[in-house]
Amino acid sequence: MICVITGACGFGKVCAMSGGTVRPIRYLGDPVLRTSCDPVRAFDDRLAKLVDDMFASMYNAEGVGLAANQIGVSQQVFVYDCEDDEGVRHVGHLVNPVLVTEDGGIVAGEEGCLSVPGLHFTTPRHAHAVVTGVDRHGEPVTVEGTGHFARCLQHECHHLRGGVYLDVLTGDSRRAALRAVRSASWS
Repeated sequence: MICVITGACGFGKVCAMSGGTVRPIRYLGDPVLRTSCDPVRAFDDRLAKLVDDMFASMYNAEGVGLAANQIGVSQQVFVYDCEDDEGVRHVGHLVNPVLVTEDGGIVAGEEGCLSVPGLHFTTPRHAHAVVTGVDRHGEPVTVEGTGHFARCLQHECHHLRGGVYLDVLTGDSRRAALRAVRSASWS
């Protein structure tokens, strides 16, 4: 169960209050981040616990999205708590997500990642995205996003295919990002 609390977590956001445990975030260089995740087949208490742990971990790290492999679990699950460009807040999770639509033109915007801490780069993403999947109970879900939320959906789907946002950078931006990663204290 996800509950809204008022500031007890320090973020004033939705917080996983059903026993979610903060798990350590994996950083770029960990092989789990570069491996395509496996589809979820069992919709049970373990999956519910994973989703709760992912919300707790995302909020603890002050993120807006988190893929399961970012906490070392190679399963196709991600959670999000992200506003779009109009300030509408979107909170939820997707299991076995499929990015079915990326369109609306390319928008370059600043992007970061909990697995690449402290580094932010201007990253091209589509302005609109639609993702289908199921929830923790196996019920069908379709999520549509624009602006910043579309960026989040694309970012998290990319993680589950073994990618990180640095992969979509090109030219001088990519070279600068890779130099910054090499000199980062966590790498």
